[in-house]
Amino acid sequence: MPWSCAEEEEDEDEFEESLPVDMMDEDDLEQMKAMAQKASFITRDLSSCEPVHVKKRKSDNVTEMYEKMPRKMQRQEEKEVIHLLPIKDKTGIIPQTMEKPVVQAAEEEEEEEEEEPAKDGHSQSAFEPEVSNLTPQQQLRLRCQKLEDRKLHIAGLGSAILSDPISNIKKLKELRAMLMETDPSVAVTVRKLVMVSLIEVFKDIVPAYRIRPLTEAEKSTKVKKETQQLREFEEGLVSQYKFYLENLEQTVKDWKQKKRKRSEAVSLQSYRGLAEVAIRCICELLVALSHFNFHNNIIVMVVPLMNDPTKKVSEMCCEAVRKLLKQDRMGHASLGMAKVISGLVKSRNYEVRPEVLKSLMCLRIKEVEVKKDADAVAPKKKFMTYKEKRKNLSRMQRKWKKAEEKLEKELLEAEAIESKEKKLKLHTETLNIVFLIYFRILKKAQKSVLLPCVLEGLAKFAHLINLEFFDDLLTVLHNLIESGDLSYRENLHCIQTSFTILSGQGDVLNIDPLKFYNHLYKTLFLLHAGASNDDVTIVLQCLDVMLTKRRKQVTLQRALAFIKRLSTLSLHVLPNSSVGILAATRSVMHTFPKCDVLLDNEAQGSGVYLPEMEEPEYCNPHNTALWELHTLKRHYHPVVRRFTAHLIAGAPSEGSGALNTELSRRSPIDLFQDYNAKDMTFNPPVSAPPTKKKDHFTIGHALLDAKLKEQIDKILSTETADTGLDFTLHRRQEST
Repeated sequence: MPWSCAEEEEDEDEFEESLPVDMMDEDDLEQMKAMAQKASFITRDLSSCEPVHVKKRKSDNVTEMYEKMPRKMQRQEEKEVIHLLPIKDKTGIIPQTMEKPVVQAAEEEEEEEEEEPAKDGHSQSAFEPEVSNLTPQQQLRLRCQKLEDRKLHIAGLGSAILSDPISNIKKLKELRAMLMETDPSVAVTVRKLVMVSLIEVFKDIVPAYRIRPLTEAEKSTKVKKETQQLREFEEGLVSQYKFYLENLEQTVKDWKQKKRKRSEAVSLQSYRGLAEVAIRCICELLVALSHFNFHNNIIVMVVPLMNDPTKKVSEMCCEAVRKLLKQDRMGHASLGMAKVISGLVKSRNYEVRPEVLKSLMCLRIKEVEVKKDADAVAPKKKFMTYKEKRKNLSRMQRKWKKAEEKLEKELLEAEAIESKEKKLKLHTETLNIVFLIYFRILKKAQKSVLLPCVLEGLAKFAHLINLEFFDDLLTVLHNLIESGDLSYRENLHCIQTSFTILSGQGDVLNIDPLKFYNHLYKTLFLLHAGASNDDVTIVLQCLDVMLTKRRKQVTLQRALAFIKRLSTLSLHVLPNSSVGILAATRSVMHTFPKCDVLLDNEAQGSGVYLPEMEEPEYCNPHNTALWELHTLKRHYHPVVRRFTAHLIAGAPSEGSGALNTELSRRSPIDLFQDYNAKDMTFNPPVSAPPTKKKDHFTIGHALLDAKLKEQIDKILSTETADTGLDFTLHRRQEST
C-alpha cells in the first residue's frame, strides 16, 4: 500500500514543522533529527522481528511475506496441561487439553516452610500500613471476618474429605497446609482449629489396619483401577498423617525451646496455648489410633511429657497413658509403653514424677508364661504333606484325612490358640520390664519418692513374680519396714506384697512370716477417721490373705489378738470402715470357731491382757472380751448396729441373729465400698421427717398468766415518742 506510506511521510513532516523550534538550541535540534533518522526503533513495535523499513517496501506476494514473518512468542508462563482425547470433525483431528489443577499447599520440607513467610513478607508489609490506619473497632471487625472465612474453608475441606476420602485425599494436604497460617491476627486461632479438625478427620478415615509400604514387585505389578486408587489413598493418608505428627511435635518443641520463627506469626506468649492443644491432639491419637502407623513414635512423644513440670500437661499425658493401658487387649501398646517408661526412669536417674509409675498400675496383665518341664510341653501337631499321604495312605484314606485336617484347622482357629500364646508372650515381656524398673528402684533408690509407687505395684503384681526372686525380695521388704523410713501406707504395701507372694507360688518355700504379722498388728492403730480411712481397703486385703487363706499356719492366740484389735479399731473409723472391719471379724470368727471365748466375760487361763504389746502371740488375748461391741450397739449407722448385734449373738449362720442374704454374701471390701459416703450420699438413705399436718389449729391464749398478759398489752398499747440515742449525754452530765 504505497499511498499510505506517502501519507505517513507527509504527516511526519507536518509534525516536525509544528514543533516549537525556538525552545531548543540549533545544535540540539540537529542532533535530535539525526537520532530520529537512525533510531527508528523508538516508533517500532518491539514485539515484531521485522526489518526496520519493511512497511515502505513494495511486496507483490503478501502470503509469502506472512509465512516468513516470525510469530509472536507467548509471554505468559507455561502451565502444565493434561492431554485429553482428541475430537474429530470435518476439518480433521482437534487435540484437546485442560490445565492441571494446582493445590496451593505448604511445602513439606522445613527449609521451604521457612522460605514461604519470607516471600510473603512484601505482601504483608504492604498490608500492614493499611491495618495500622484502621481503628481498633475496624481491626476487630476485619479479624472476625478473616476468622469466619478460615472457619468456612476448614469446614468445607473437612466435609469434602469425610464425604469421599479416596477421591478427596488431596484436600487433606490443603487442610494440613493451613497449620502454617502466617496472618498474625488469626494465626493462633486458625492453627488450633486446624489441629482439632484434623484429629476428627483422621479418626474417621483411618482404616482399622496398619498400612505397610509396597514392595518393588508390588509397585511394578499391574492392578485394577480401584486397587490403584486405594493404594494412592493409603499412601497419601500415611504421608499426611506423618507430616501432621511432625507439625504437632515441632509445635511442642518450639514451646519448650522458646524458639521464635522468622515469620513471627505466633508470639512467644501464645505458644503455650498452641502447644497445649497440640499435646491434647497427640494424646487423643495415642488412645484412638493405637493400631495405626507411627504409634510407637507417638508413645516416644507422650512419655517424656508425663514428667513435664507443667501440671496440666503432665496430668493430660498420664490420663491418656492410663486409658491406653486399660483398653489394650493384645499387649503391643503396653509393651512399647513399658519400654519407653523404663528408659525414661533410667535416663533421669529415677527423678521422675510418681504419676509416671502409677500409670503402670493400669496394665491388664493377669497371667504370664510359666516355665514348664520338657515333658509337660506338648509338641504342636503337624499335618501330613501330600507326598506322605500319597505314599502311606490309600485314596479313600487321603480323602478322609483331608476332611479331618480341614476340621482341625477350623477348630484351632476358633480356639485362637496362637493368638493366646502370642498374648501371653507379650504380657510376660511387659511384666519383666515392669519388674526391672521396680527392682532397680529397690536396689539403687530406696530414698526416692517413687518407692511408694513401687511397693504398690509389687503388691498388685506380686503373684506373677518369678519364684527365684522371692527370698531376696522378702528380705528387702522386711529391711525397709525395720528401717522406719516408711509411712504406714508403705508399710501396708510391703506386708501385702509379702503375703501375696507367700499365698501363691511361695507356698513351697519354708519361710516364717511371723515378723510381718507383728508389723501389721502394730500398724492397725495408725488408721483413723481422717485421710487414712481410705487405706482400710489395704488392711482388709491383708487380713484376708494372712488369716483366712493361711488358716493352717495361724495359731489361735494370733487370731484372738487380731479380733480384739480390730474391734477396738472399729470405734474410731468412719461407718463404712466399721462395716468392713466387722465383716472381716465375722469371717475370722467363722474360720476359727474357738474365738467365741471373746464373747464370754470370764477369764480363761493365767495372765492379764496387754493391749500395748506389739506381738500378738504374747498379749494374752484370751483373758479379755469384746467390750467394744456394746458401744457399737448404739452407733448411729443402722448397718453397723446390725453387724454388732450379729457378732454379739455369736455370728450365727441362721436363726434370729443371722444376717440377711444381702449382707452375708458380700465381701468386706465390697461392703466398705458400698457404704462409702465419699460422694455425700448415705446408704441407706436418711429418712425424711414426717410431713403430716394437723387438720385444724386451736387458737387460744398464748400466755396462761392473765396478769402478765394484761401488763404486756398495756405496754404495747401506749405509744412512746421516738427519741434518738445520744451517747454524749452521760458525758455532759458528769462535766456539769
